[in-house]
Amino acid sequence: MRGGNERKVGQMADGAQEDAVGMMGRIGAAARAAAAELAYAPAERKHAALEEAADAVWARREAILAANAQDMAFGEAKGLSPAMMDRLRLDEGRIGGIVAGLRAVAAQKDPVGEVMAEWDRPTGLHIQRVRTPLGVVGVIYESRPNVTADAGALCLKAGNAVILRGGSESFHSSAAIHACLVEGLRAAGLPEAAIQLVPTRDRDMVEAMLRAVEWIDVIVPRGGKGLVGLVQREARVPVFAHLEGICHVYADGDADLEKARRVVINAKTRRTGICGAAECLLIDRAFWDRHGGVLVADLVARGVEVRAEGDLLTIPGTVPARPEDFGCEFLDMIIAARIVEGVDGAIDHIRRYGSQHTECILTENDATAARFFQRLDSAILMRNASTQFADGGEFGMGAEIGIATGKMHARGPVGAEQLTSFKYLVTGDGTIRS
Repeated sequence: MRGGNERKVGQMADGAQEDAVGMMGRIGAAARAAAAELAYAPAERKHAALEEAADAVWARREAILAANAQDMAFGEAKGLSPAMMDRLRLDEGRIGGIVAGLRAVAAQKDPVGEVMAEWDRPTGLHIQRVRTPLGVVGVIYESRPNVTADAGALCLKAGNAVILRGGSESFHSSAAIHACLVEGLRAAGLPEAAIQLVPTRDRDMVEAMLRAVEWIDVIVPRGGKGLVGLVQREARVPVFAHLEGICHVYADGDADLEKARRVVINAKTRRTGICGAAECLLIDRAFWDRHGGVLVADLVARGVEVRAEGDLLTIPGTVPARPEDFGCEFLDMIIAARIVEGVDGAIDHIRRYGSQHTECILTENDATAARFFQRLDSAILMRNASTQFADGGEFGMGAEIGIATGKMHARGPVGAEQLTSFKYLVTGDGTIRS
């Protein structure tokens, strides 16, 4: 991070320059005011805002694609990796996905005001625990322009104002999508400052957001290890985050071969640049004795570089694994692979090398699956299903703002419900404490 906050980062309406701290104060104050209004905004108006935003995204899809073309050119000149370029790229199908995500969030039950629990006390008190917004959420993200829509929609649904700081790579795409969200807010009569996009690429604004305890209640970083690690180190604001998605697939001796083949290929190759992509394949010795190296051979045939050890190196096309390959998030057509001794061997490996994101067991044995589920503490554990399902949309949340691997407040896909807190409403009748 740069030292000091004197660098000029923004142009004010009167033409004067504005530094990062000044811009953060202005944006933060507007977000606080918007959050106060959103806390009691009717569910119908939030629903209408998201539906109007979805209509606007689809109507403006050509302009969004043109903006994305600018970002793709910028990313190519910057030398982004193929995986990062894939995250950045929009096409009509992906814009359709953004529209569907906005509508799905709009259709969800509004979490604000939900009575989570209620009870009576012998003293005569009636107590309710009621869901309430967090306040102002700051989202710092890289590359993926769809995060603009997902984060904006989920925060609005949960009654929060949000400050979005997109990556320099997605600057134009994010601005085009953000304009559609603002159009939705305006049409529904909600404050336009409910969803704000930082209007500069300057990195000083990241530091300003991380220190903005007066204005921001929680920070959500969405991006690679470098970004998330920086946020976790530097933030003075609480953080929802995962550092890496080191996802494992374990093929148990009692796995169904055809199911296993389908799941392994999908978990690794469907999209390699997402945090739910499998990065390590663990094969039970009993599976190897029964089926040989078919899973590894399938990956090699699909163009995956399999970094293996031991008996797996007898499979044509594999390359020797280095120690650091186990526990690496490749985000590419690369996977580490090794043979383990049963489910306990897999559990020991995952405990040592995993990032507590997502793990999958392939087995038809209920007791083995139960042991895997009980003894691992990752945010998401799966059985006979691709790790690529580690996604809020696939969990029925409409979208997600990220995957949280910590253990405080939110864990796993962070949807609208996870972007709320609660308060206690206590009712008496002239009740006094003895």
